Amino acid sequence: MAENKTQATDASVDEFLAAVEHPIRHRDGLRLLELMSGITGEKAEMWGPTIVGFGRYHYKYETGREGDAAAVGFSPRKASLSLYGLTYGPEAGELLPRLGKYKTGAGCLYINKLEDVDEGVLAGLIRAGYRHATTVLHSP
Repeated sequence: MAENKTQATDASVDEFLAAVEHPIRHRDGLRLLELMSGITGEKAEMWGPTIVGFGRYHYKYETGREGDAAAVGFSPRKASLSLYGLTYGPEAGELLPRLGKYKTGAGCLYINKLEDVDEGVLAGLIRAGYRHATTVLHSP
């Protein structure tokens, strides 16, 4: 069976974020690091070359494919901030309409800049997504 593309690495989160050239993505990446660390209580780790993740869960599909993934995370990409794991929990349907300006796709939440969203609602999405990934999605 093929190995999962996105795996945890030993790369430095601080070095990755320091290398983000776009000034708004850099600033927002540092804020998301602080916010997600505080909410999850987890130490940030790099997943693949560009995703900063917090916590883990193990998944196993009916096909037999299984692996580990970050419970929640983000990537300060050129086009926008990509946030992972925030749209799966049952609270997401209630929180997303109150978030502000965002787009969704392929299980991700895309935000142009943190100023475009309500940080309190974002915190609720992080909290709910983390809880969902580490309890409901977690397989023993």
